[in-house]
Amino acid sequence: MMQLLEHVDYRLITGGEDLEAIYRLRYKSYLRSGMCGPIASGMFEDRWDNLPNSYRFGVYCYGELVSTIRFHYISREHPNSPSVDAYPEILIERLARGETFIDGTRFATDPDAAPAPGVLPFLTLRLAMVASLYFGQDSVLTPVKVEHSNFYSRYFNAVQRTEAKEFPGVLTRIALFEIPAGENMRLTLERFPFFRSTPMEQRLMFGNPAINRLTPLSVVPTAKYYRAAA
Repeated sequence: MMQLLEHVDYRLITGGEDLEAIYRLRYKSYLRSGMCGPIASGMFEDRWDNLPNSYRFGVYCYGELVSTIRFHYISREHPNSPSVDAYPEILIERLARGETFIDGTRFATDPDAAPAPGVLPFLTLRLAMVASLYFGQDSVLTPVKVEHSNFYSRYFNAVQRTEAKEFPGVLTRIALFEIPAGENMRLTLERFPFFRSTPMEQRLMFGNPAINRLTPLSVVPTAKYYRAAA
């Protein structure tokens, strides 16, 4: 993974052709998996994409788009995200108490473009680890199909919070899983050093959503600097 990261860059996508590309990748992935039906435009976007607390990323390997994911940082002051709308009975009271979350949604991959088998989830979800180090939130929310839950439980100690239910914008039933931060995050970074990042990388990715920027911000992974210092 460390060697592969040498050929990866993450782009904070805010407009232009790159934005259309990640919407097309979402659609391709969701149509293939039965999460959505045919859409005339060939793109999948929703009402949460342009919120001020939204961060849309494309993951590029050898210059090619291989996956995408979106995050919302939610708090009492900024409580809007897909998971809050889908699971208000779980989240609204916790937000009112002052808890904060990263809500990760619209994860999509192009398996035909994967540089090696099984690496795309790790390359993509590394972004959640970078976000966690920047925001210092209480936990990461990840709405997923129950059949995919073993991956999140095994590698991130995710805990299931709801039964599978209808989720806005998709056809499949989705359950809410929660990945605790704090000590769990520290242990995850110890197990998987390629998830580490420098404060500079964290700031570049999440210091400003820059919704109106037309040119995407490209960020190179910095986990290698920890390896060099070890």
